Amino acid sequence: MKKIITTLLVFVCFTSTVFSQTLDVSADIRPRFEYRHGFSAPFPDDADPAAFVTQRTRLNMNYSSELLNIMVSVQDVSTWGDTRQILPIDGNDSFSLFQAWAELNINENWSTKVGRQTIIYDNERIFGGLDWAMQGRFHDAALIKYRNDSFMADAGFAFSQTSQENTGTAYDVPGFFTYKTMQYLYAKKSWEKASASFLFLNNGFQKFDTNDEADGVYYTQTAGTYVKFPISVLDFAGSFYYQFGKAYPLDVNLNAYELMLEGSYKPQNTLFALGFEILSGSDSGDSSSNSFFPLYGTNHGFNGFMDYFYVGNYANNAGLNDIYGKVVFKTGEKSSLLTAVHYFGANGDLPNDADSYLGTEIDLQYTHKLMKFATLKVGYSHMFASDSMSIVKGGVTNDNTNNWAWAMLVINPKLFSHKIAN
Repeated sequence: MKKIITTLLVFVCFTSTVFSQTLDVSADIRPRFEYRHGFSAPFPDDADPAAFVTQRTRLNMNYSSELLNIMVSVQDVSTWGDTRQILPIDGNDSFSLFQAWAELNINENWSTKVGRQTIIYDNERIFGGLDWAMQGRFHDAALIKYRNDSFMADAGFAFSQTSQENTGTAYDVPGFFTYKTMQYLYAKKSWEKASASFLFLNNGFQKFDTNDEADGVYYTQTAGTYVKFPISVLDFAGSFYYQFGKAYPLDVNLNAYELMLEGSYKPQNTLFALGFEILSGSDSGDSSSNSFFPLYGTNHGFNGFMDYFYVGNYANNAGLNDIYGKVVFKTGEKSSLLTAVHYFGANGDLPNDADSYLGTEIDLQYTHKLMKFATLKVGYSHMFASDSMSIVKGGVTNDNTNNWAWAMLVINPKLFSHKIAN
């Protein structure tokens, strides 16, 4: 790591006569304690609750100049105690390269960005950085980017392989919606107090025959828009996305949609918000799929913090109707409290004409900024699951208490900054 920083410093010094440059080095250290008693699924009978501490340790190095931007980010994500004391090696494979990309600034409007990178747009429903998860989310991709004062457009491309072969391009990697090939176009127009964006995304997934031999690629398309606009004292945000093509991993016809609308009002230091989101689902016994899945977003921020829906689960299911309200109010000069309530219902028909009501979740999150580079966050969530929740979650009883508590310290100081002007 010292060699990497030294090399970047030497590069900055020897090229300082050409154009102004900046090198920034920052850290992101966040230990998080969790108590799980019904997190992501109802708590089973005769089971013990889980408790553990995970930690992200990330080092970010950013170089920027008139013609070139570079970022390298490495991280270790581990659970306290998963490596035995005085062990000479770290056998948990927790160290990884999170980001490594270069952006060439062709002119003041056009650039191209290539390498391992986060892709984040709008409210992170379809493309997000997944910062809640300790490991985050990245894409190995190439982007062509256009920017001016009020308009932006990106075209993205990716092609994934597990190794360098002499024959064939089969791609069989276990993972949630892991694509073999991806192309997308994203455009956004901004006005003084409003914005509107459009996304078209094409994902190609490896297809296999009955003998588990590679047999072509099938494609899933997602197209839609996200808008923000004010009406009087209210601020509104809404989205509509449509998915078609083939459903992964079922390889059946797909016809699905997502619709969201939220209104918010912030008098002084308190935010009030009310909204709904509909994610279409398949009826019991359907031969095709009507189940929308939000793909590569930061899904933890939607549909309740307990992650019962769309966070590594709930694909090709009965969909979701989520009606919610939230209030965020300041509890001090540097602290705030978020309270949210979600009313969940299945969008598709459940087996045996079961009631569509799935449950109600209450979320609390307290945030306190301890100092410029350190923030404490504490949360508690409670799920009041119905009998129908048991159906969509594999038959696990819904009668037990389902709650979850956590506390996280986020420390993200800037360690080093060096700037040279012409």
